[in-house]
Amino acid sequence: METHFANLEGARTALAKERVVEDLRQLARDAEALLQATANDVSDKAREARDRLAQALERAKATCAELEEGVVVRAREAARRADSVIRQHPYETIALSFALGLLIGVLLGRR
Repeated sequence: METHFANLEGARTALAKERVVEDLRQLARDAEALLQATANDVSDKAREARDRLAQALERAKATCAELEEGVVVRAREAARRADSVIRQHPYETIALSFALGLLIGVLLGRR
């Protein structure tokens, strides 16, 4: 029996994209530090490598900004859907919240 959970897969995808964005940010910070550390090296090879690194860094920053914008848009849409569901089913939401709070309280009270 195969089960398909679209929301779960979407959450995994969003988490993966957030990790990629954070990795790109860290890469950009490291690349900028490397560029600053090698700024005094005036050889042709070093200058050419710095130029390529600077171009790659700009592309990475642009990609990071695009991915981040997509994450923000999807987060806003998810918040709108959650608000819509809560407004359509207010009593069920209150009951579910109460039950969840009670469960958490019982579990914490046992410790």
